[in-house]
Amino acid sequence: MWNISELTIAFVISCVTALLVTPLISKLAKKLNVVDKPDNNRKSHKGARPSMGGLAIFIGAAAGFMYLQPVDEQMNAIVMGACIMVITGLLDDMFEIRALYKLAGQIAAALVVVSSGLVIEKLTIPFAGTVYMDDFGIILTVLWIVAASNAINLIDGLDGLAAGVSAIGLSSILVMAFIDYRLVVVYLSVILIGSCIGFLFHNFHPAKIFMGDTGALFLGYSIAIVAMLGLFKNVAFFSFIVPIIVIAVPVFDTILAIIRRAINHQGIATADKQHIHYQLMHMGYSHRGSVLIIYAFSVFFGLMAIIFNSATLLTSLFLFGIIIIGIQLIAEIAGVTIYNRQPLLDAFRRLLGVRNLDKMK
Repeated sequence: MWNISELTIAFVISCVTALLVTPLISKLAKKLNVVDKPDNNRKSHKGARPSMGGLAIFIGAAAGFMYLQPVDEQMNAIVMGACIMVITGLLDDMFEIRALYKLAGQIAAALVVVSSGLVIEKLTIPFAGTVYMDDFGIILTVLWIVAASNAINLIDGLDGLAAGVSAIGLSSILVMAFIDYRLVVVYLSVILIGSCIGFLFHNFHPAKIFMGDTGALFLGYSIAIVAMLGLFKNVAFFSFIVPIIVIAVPVFDTILAIIRRAINHQGIATADKQHIHYQLMHMGYSHRGSVLIIYAFSVFFGLMAIIFNSATLLTSLFLFGIIIIGIQLIAEIAGVTIYNRQPLLDAFRRLLGVRNLDKMK
């Protein structure tokens, strides 16, 4: 049986703690001159903003964690990995360390988790059944943690975007954890969601503080971990795809960034303003409107993940088609399709009897 009152208290503790601590972190960031300055090449905000707000998210989650005290044999390693991620992000926010050093910190956090025995041991693949990863599971686990951390980091470009997308993704994981009776995943998801929401009060447009790499790496790591504790252990068809669907927008944006930078012969860590959220603004949507559009798609993909998680093979194939359509739709809205083609939007225009959808902006 779930203790709903206990979960509610933990949520409130995490949320209120993050809410109250964020202004203190903001003052500390200003005092230490840890601020994010405008940059026409890769940033959209005006005026310097205190960064490292992710420290407040971490503190809020820690407060809820201490109240619930979830028990798992790998929990010490999970907490240690989280601390390494936070320290790595904090160092980058304060000193802008080289990408290689930042990657080393992420790998170190992942290796701590792997050393505890928490690895992706198997994947359920249609027609192939359960495929055991053996030693490759260690490599896959490290890649998953690093990839998820960087996916959230890359989408952290607009006020409230990364925190909101993370909260939505974690909410979908929470629902699946309830369905599958995974207590530890429920505990971790609840405190992380509460912390994100508390921070969002200060971070939504116009933001008073940014989460910085401190928050983005911590949230990406946390999503990767709760997915490993819950979603990768499910035996449903296509179960290995479910965690990716949960953070489909950040993953899609990351893939586009890698392809774009490879075509332009740029380093993979090169910053630019061609991410989906910036492209939405370029297409004429407001700052807040762009964030809300991505929120809406995140909710859509979250719902798809929940249904996908317990679907039959035939239903999974059908849902997979809907998910592809969703990815195509957000690509068209953001104007990142080849030759800027918009077949789905053109179909909507014909259906609505209008020439364009600009009035929806």
